[in-house]
Amino acid sequence: MKIEAAVVREGKGDFKIETLELAEPSDDQILIKIVGVGLCHTDLTCRDQLYPVPLPMVFGHEGSGVVEKVGKNVTKVEPGDHVVLTFYTCGKCDACLTGDPTSCINSFGPNFMGRAVDGSCTIHDHAGDEVGCSFFGQSSFATHALAYERNTIKVTKDAPLDLLGPLGCGVQTGAGSVLNALNPPAGSAIAVFGAGAVGLSAVMGAVVANCTTIISIDVNPDRLELAKELGATHTLNALEVDPVEEIQKLTGGAGIAYVLETSGVGPVLSQAIMSSCVGGEVGIVGAPAMGTTIPLDINHMLFNRKLRGIVEGESNSDIFIPRLISLYQQGKFPFDKLIKFYDLEQINEAAEDSEKGTTLKAIMRLPK
Repeated sequence: MKIEAAVVREGKGDFKIETLELAEPSDDQILIKIVGVGLCHTDLTCRDQLYPVPLPMVFGHEGSGVVEKVGKNVTKVEPGDHVVLTFYTCGKCDACLTGDPTSCINSFGPNFMGRAVDGSCTIHDHAGDEVGCSFFGQSSFATHALAYERNTIKVTKDAPLDLLGPLGCGVQTGAGSVLNALNPPAGSAIAVFGAGAVGLSAVMGAVVANCTTIISIDVNPDRLELAKELGATHTLNALEVDPVEEIQKLTGGAGIAYVLETSGVGPVLSQAIMSSCVGGEVGIVGAPAMGTTIPLDINHMLFNRKLRGIVEGESNSDIFIPRLISLYQQGKFPFDKLIKFYDLEQINEAAEDSEKGTTLKAIMRLPK
């Protein structure tokens, strides 16, 4: 079938809207009409080849839409269902079978290498040439996308479908890193470095967790003001103060028990680590270029501090995404305050605004 999609054909190149041919769904695939798709940092990282994925490619991995067709082996959803698309996992490895899909050992290829799970290419251009498909099991910068039961989440029809796409990655990553991975107890303290969409989702997650000290650190005053609105009890502008020193002051010199680094900037991660208390835990979700390293004071870490990476908020998306929607509907998780809508044809403007920091989370809204 003919679709319109945003294609990146060269590293650091623009997204170009092209008419492409999308294959019919195979026995295990689901055809979704996309109504909204978020723009994520990972889309831009791969566009710019900081992660060396094959090009050309249709990116997009925060899609939401309506099921149009299903393959004969699909039982999870049916035509007409509203869905959010998320990351693909195999469902068969030890991690998936034991309930930790974010540690799936077979996820890299299907998510990043531009081929469907069976190795085929499901998108071709007007000349019949292959275009990278199935990014995160979806490639949703398009009017239609093919996905799988493993990364298709059925959601309630009384929520605004065009808003929900970022729950599939960025928002779920921030909120889940707090609620699933770090899991701070009620009354505890947390520091979140970076006040982008992921960091602010983490702030909202900390509010849901009933943390009583929530420190947001960034260099953008507008983002810090929004962090306060979303529930941060303290904000620190790292251009004006030393966050490590200020956190020490706020904690009576002890440091903080739970720390999340979302910026992907090496020196900021160093600050996050040095802000942690004895026995504290530091989570990393910010994704810099491959090969980025930081110096680490081993003696600082010896005092029972923990440093860990967190993928997709350690979320079981079938459970977690509907829970976030329920929290949003009850006014307890107002992630809509992060969103700015664009048309698909404005995707390069959305990317530029996101990189400049004037837009926290862009969603390309498509005609229903």
